[in-house]
Order: sequence, then structure tokens, then C-alpha cells
Amino acid sequence: MTEEIIIAGFGGQGVLSMGKILAYSGIMQDQEVAWMPSYGPEMRGGTANVTVILSDSRISSPIIQEFDTAIILNQQSMDKFESRVKPGGVLIYDPNGITHHPTRKDISIYKVEAADTAAAMNNAKTFNMIVLGAFLKVKPVVKMENVIKGLKKSLPERHHHLIPMNEQAINKGMEIVAKVG
Repeated sequence: MTEEIIIAGFGGQGVLSMGKILAYSGIMQDQEVAWMPSYGPEMRGGTANVTVILSDSRISSPIIQEFDTAIILNQQSMDKFESRVKPGGVLIYDPNGITHHPTRKDISIYKVEAADTAAAMNNAKTFNMIVLGAFLKVKPVVKMENVIKGLKKSLPERHHHLIPMNEQAINKGMEIVAKVG
């Protein structure tokens, strides 16, 4: 099993930390992992993306042009990465701020209303965990117990009290993700 993922959106949406948690989760599961962040000098508000590769066998290169899954969180990322999902792949997106929705017919498309759900939960910081939950529902590439271990590894110890809230947000994302079309 090899899963090649791109997560893309604005800086500040938790794109890089979502990728880091996925990467740590894969490590906890004894998988080979590549995590390659990319962001402009703006960080918050600028575009950011991260490539994560999880595999049962050795990863030859972290640089890839096509992805099994694209998680898209803004229009610029939709414009750039929709065409780079492999035929038969998956595109998951939050429609908030998306003006041109995905149109491909050769991939599976899922929508997750993460921004609205995070607002309803009165915690915008859970946005990326809701999106992560949607991804894990569609593609359960790592076990939830390893995601929790990944959270513990990636969050500073002073924030470990937030892990139950993050787990709740992941579960919410699993509940609300919906196939489009």
C-alpha cells in the first residue's frame, strides 16, 4: 500500500500540521513516510501545501507530480491541484471560499463543511482536524489510535489537554463528509 497525498490551502489553516500528524501516524504504524512542506514567505494567509507519502515499502522520492488524494482548502489550490489527482483518485474539499467546484468525472469527489462545523463548535482551530477526519473516513490509511499518538508527538506537551477536543473534531469530520455526485 502506498498513498500519495497533497494537502493544500492558506497558511494558518493547519495544512502543515495536518500533514505532520498524518506523517507521525504513519510512523507509529511502522510505515515508510515522506513529509514535504511547501509555503511562501507569507506563511499565514499565503498559500501552503504539504506532500505526505505513506507506504509499506521504501519511498524512492518525496517529489511527485500526481497524487492519489488531494485535500483542497482554497480556490488557488483547487486551480493548481485538481488536475494532478490520478484517475481513480480522491479529491476532498471544503466548499467555503471555493468559487469553481471540482468538475472531473474520473475521480471520487467528497465535500466536508469543515469551516462551518468548526464555527458551530465555537473553535476555529479544530478546522484541520475536521478535515483530517473526513480524509480518514474516505481513506482509512492510518488507525485512529495511531492518529492520537501522532497528535501527542506533534503537539507540545503543554497542549496535550487539547487532544480529546481534537479527537472529537476528527470524529465529527468522519460524520459529515459527503460524496459529491
